[in-house]
Amino acid sequence: MENLWHIDLTPLQFVLFALGGLASGIINTLAGSGSLITLPIFVFLCDLPTPIANGTNRVGVLLQNAVAIRSLMRMGIADFRGSLWLVAPATVGGLVGSRIAVSLAEEWMNYALGGLMIFMLIVLSLRPERWLRESQPAVKRNKRPLTVLAFFLIGMYGGFIQVGVGIFLLAGLVLFSRYSLKDGNSIKLLIVLMLTVPSTMVFFLYHQIHFGYGVLMAVFQGIGAWIGAHFIARVPNANVWIYRLLLVITTVSAVKFLF
Repeated sequence: MENLWHIDLTPLQFVLFALGGLASGIINTLAGSGSLITLPIFVFLCDLPTPIANGTNRVGVLLQNAVAIRSLMRMGIADFRGSLWLVAPATVGGLVGSRIAVSLAEEWMNYALGGLMIFMLIVLSLRPERWLRESQPAVKRNKRPLTVLAFFLIGMYGGFIQVGVGIFLLAGLVLFSRYSLKDGNSIKLLIVLMLTVPSTMVFFLYHQIHFGYGVLMAVFQGIGAWIGAHFIARVPNANVWIYRLLLVITTVSAVKFLF
């Protein structure tokens, strides 16, 4: 069996690897789709097969979300009340999606994901005030069957392939549960953390994690997550900046997957 701890990077590759991890941690904390950076690094820089790159990517996601949540909690700006109704279905969905991922190739998902990103771009562009308002969450909204189903499906997608799940979660949190982007970010980080735990276990059981690259990337993503969390806490009008970042990342994601 291939040594899943061995690291083979030139000095230049290591610098690119580190910068990619930092950028991914920041982007995932503020919005999502940081895996658009880490997955190509694992495949093209580290020469990992796509299925193993998909599993290895979960290690960094796990740590960066834990770091970001801890940072936001210490600064007193994380509120998880009523989120169990969103976390639970997404976590179950993540387990289902990861089980599918270890036995199926994900290439067929690219066009579908690109189409979803274009749809998201349209949704983001129409009535932007919905994305910039203050939170109006209510637990009863989180309990609605449609909301529970939506977060199960998003979780299943996240378990299958991590790319873009943060964007879909933010959309669900803003449009279904009426969180602001800033407050919804904390819930998003918690959901991603919880759905990634069983997903990582599944990839581990199927020997689809390269721990050397995964742990190294996790260190840099964790640092990036810390930077991103402090940005949310200290920068005025964080909702506006997160919204702008969502527009850019969604556009780049659509182009990436369609072309």
